[in-house]
Amino acid sequence: MSSGLLALLDDVAALTKVAAASVDDVVGYAAKAGAKSAGVVIDDTAVTPRYVVGFTADRELPIVAKIAVGSLRNKLLFLLPAALALGVFAPWAITPLLMLGGAYLSFEGAEKVWEAIVPHKGGEERLEAARAVLDAEAMERQRVAGAIRTDFILSAEIMAITLYAIPATDFWSRAAVLALVGVGITVGVYGAVALLVKADDFGVLIGRNRSQSFLGSVGRVLGLAIVRTMPLFLELLATVGTAAMLWVGGGIVVHGLEELGLPWPAHAVEAIAGAVAHRVPVASGAVEWLAGAVAAGVAGLLLGATLIPLVSGVLVPLWGRLSAFRR
Repeated sequence: MSSGLLALLDDVAALTKVAAASVDDVVGYAAKAGAKSAGVVIDDTAVTPRYVVGFTADRELPIVAKIAVGSLRNKLLFLLPAALALGVFAPWAITPLLMLGGAYLSFEGAEKVWEAIVPHKGGEERLEAARAVLDAEAMERQRVAGAIRTDFILSAEIMAITLYAIPATDFWSRAAVLALVGVGITVGVYGAVALLVKADDFGVLIGRNRSQSFLGSVGRVLGLAIVRTMPLFLELLATVGTAAMLWVGGGIVVHGLEELGLPWPAHAVEAIAGAVAHRVPVASGAVEWLAGAVAAGVAGLLLGATLIPLVSGVLVPLWGRLSAFRR
């Protein structure tokens, strides 16, 4: 009897070790995929605060919460099952779809660079006109719907990157990694967005204290610094997000081409990174990574620049005609 109990305990211990190892694998794969999705995550964080511009302070967090719920729904109800089905029935399509997403990121990044160089005219006037026509509730619904649509594209890229980063494993482990990445990134992105949109309110709050103590003086200085630096910080975040989009998008397309039998772009990026690292012996590993990221970003910028006339001159008018035809 005791020997049977010991055998059972040994079996339970073995199963526990296997389960713990599986959990470690899931967490490890999720962390790796999250790191590879960094560029998309930064851009998502940088883009979202603009959707609460023009609303009263009491509506900012509810709007962010609505977008976060929509993002979670996108990932878990639509994109996760689609990614799992893709991994089972059409794994050959993962690389081409990932490259398509990389091309989209390159296009978005290049368009933002072009907008910074040659600002589109009439944007502010159109925005003011839209605000005048729509009431606050309708504008909120419109903003949330637009943010969720944008998030769907970015979330699809995140899930594709995650699927690509997961090695061949069983169905449920893959599902767990995708779910963990989806939930973790959503919480991280929209938690950060909530902090960003309320940072200036916090700065005003602590800056208005009338305490004559040392802590009161520090609070006033800190509050003023937060209020003055938040616009600059958001601009910096947007710039970093654009650079990350170009780096990630260009890198995805370059490595995808290598897998499809066209290795010279990837070899060129590696050669540039190696040559730069060779000239800078201090922290050569970090320098090589940075040079490779810059080279991939340049590749993404060139790709995106070629796509801008195609999208604006062909695809957008074609979509407009199809939409008009449906009506």
